[in-house]
Amino acid sequence: MKKLALFAALALAACGNAGGRGAYDASRDAAADIKNALASAKASHKRVLIEAGGNWCSWCRIMDRYFEEHAGLAALRDKNFVTVRVNVESGGPLPGALKAYPAPAGFPHIYILDENGSLIQSQNTGELESGQSYDLEKFTFFLNAFAPPKT
Repeated sequence: MKKLALFAALALAACGNAGGRGAYDASRDAAADIKNALASAKASHKRVLIEAGGNWCSWCRIMDRYFEEHAGLAALRDKNFVTVRVNVESGGPLPGALKAYPAPAGFPHIYILDENGSLIQSQNTGELESGQSYDLEKFTFFLNAFAPPKT
């Protein structure tokens, strides 16, 4: 059991962006981060939440602040998902690690993967907005809807 916990902690650390905090980092290897997140998700019975965006994206920064200001929502996310940030250059093509998924209509964009890497949801975050921020009820519903099944 201790080995499993150590493995999960190391995999989370290797993701670098686990928990959704921190800047989008263009120097990271998105494919490796996703692979590590999948290993962690499998070990911890979670799903993977990929945030595609960039430091240039105003709505990405709004989403960061929203999670900071809504600790319960952040806790719900962290309880059910291993979060990976994937940097997308402004106006540039999607990184290779995301090319297998549907193209986003805008950023940030969320992809939900099961613990085996299968895409469950491609989410336009515009649908979770309200005015100049996000809607707590919509975001909570979204995270609950795609959380792993309770065992």
